[in-house]
Amino acid sequence: MENVVNAEERLLKIEEELRLVKERNAKVETDKAWETSGSRIFAIAAITYIVASIVMLLIGTANYYLNALIPVVGYLLSTRSLPAIKDWWIKKYKK
Repeated sequence: MENVVNAEERLLKIEEELRLVKERNAKVETDKAWETSGSRIFAIAAITYIVASIVMLLIGTANYYLNALIPVVGYLLSTRSLPAIKDWWIKKYKK
């Protein structure tokens, strides 16, 4: 009888651990989705533009609203090119 109780306790513990792993996996998947989302990319680009515009305005840059696009374009290009570079690197690394 004691073996049955121990087995049930172990099963309950395993089920709880499995539930925790599933919860963690769901959180990781959600975080990954956010990291690659267009909403995140747009938000960072917008914040970068606003901050760059303010800094350039404060330092007296001519056409600050246009010049502030430079870091934004750099950021957007990096978000589009880095996945391709990563894929290339992984293929090279696995050889």
